[in-house]
Amino acid sequence: MTIHRPESFRAVDWKDDALVLLDQRELPRQEIYRSYTDAGEVAAAIRCMVVRGAPAIGIAAAYGYVLAVRAACAAAPTHWRSHLRPQIERLAASRPTAVNLAWALARMDRAAERVDGPPAAALLAEAIAIHEEDVAANRRMGEIGAAYIGSGAVVLTHCNAGALATGGYGTALGVVRAASARGSIAAVYADETRPWLQGARLTAWELARDGIPVTLIADAAAAHLMRTRGVDWVIVGADRIAANGDVANKIGTYQLALAARAHGTRFMVVAPSSTFDAGIAEGPSIPIELRGEEELLDAGGRRLAPAGVSAWNPVFDVTPAGLIDVIVTERGAIERPDVAGMRRVLGA
Repeated sequence: MTIHRPESFRAVDWKDDALVLLDQRELPRQEIYRSYTDAGEVAAAIRCMVVRGAPAIGIAAAYGYVLAVRAACAAAPTHWRSHLRPQIERLAASRPTAVNLAWALARMDRAAERVDGPPAAALLAEAIAIHEEDVAANRRMGEIGAAYIGSGAVVLTHCNAGALATGGYGTALGVVRAASARGSIAAVYADETRPWLQGARLTAWELARDGIPVTLIADAAAAHLMRTRGVDWVIVGADRIAANGDVANKIGTYQLALAARAHGTRFMVVAPSSTFDAGIAEGPSIPIELRGEEELLDAGGRRLAPAGVSAWNPVFDVTPAGLIDVIVTERGAIERPDVAGMRRVLGA
């Protein structure tokens, strides 16, 4: 079975009984699609950022679960559950911050518990449902978010929260796409987003393919842009949202929120309900992934920093709810988010 959608590319797909991922490390130089038939290889692909973005990671993990079940059934057709857990734990450990990963695996676990008979077909159907629901949620969020964007708006975004980071269409870029289709957007700026340059390589690539003009800026230029040219909205995605509305997202999001508050720029977070973690009361409790020093010390295989210099490389930060004007979900918008607003829209 294959997911069909109108985008001209597919970051995550199921085709010919394999998970197919567009290798985002290679963009924009070339489009390389890699096929996976082993759950351990899927975990490695998530860890090394062949696929990235919280919703896309969750979808890839769901398909990885299907591959793990197939391997378990091949090893022990009548006792496949006893062979499954080590592979699922490896998937779960591949990226610790993005809650969609754990959410998708938990949903697949529940589907596996309901299985009576050969499990592969039923679990593949569940993974496809997770994928299709994400695309539908993104389109719904795009329309809800676009309603906040006034005519002639200037928008700034960070990292990549588009079709590459989701099942399709995008969260933050879904709002940009929907608002652009309405004729509401005058200009889009994208932070380059160090150290992986998701803004320069991925967001700019997506928007250019859609014919939406985009101007790239250095991350450190954002506050100057707000003061000198004016920005109406900062629009970002999220990797995990606490029960009180605090948001973990790509490193640099917090300083954007501070700059936005100082310059009268409104701040929007766009994320599906699967990104919300009711088990975490506040942002400081969200686990923040630290990646290798080489991502900061090197570039393209060449050393940038002097020998003996170390680096600190957290890849997410937490933006307090008090700096956020609105969180957009497929279930509705939460203005000035707090615990009460989160419960009103999302439930207990």
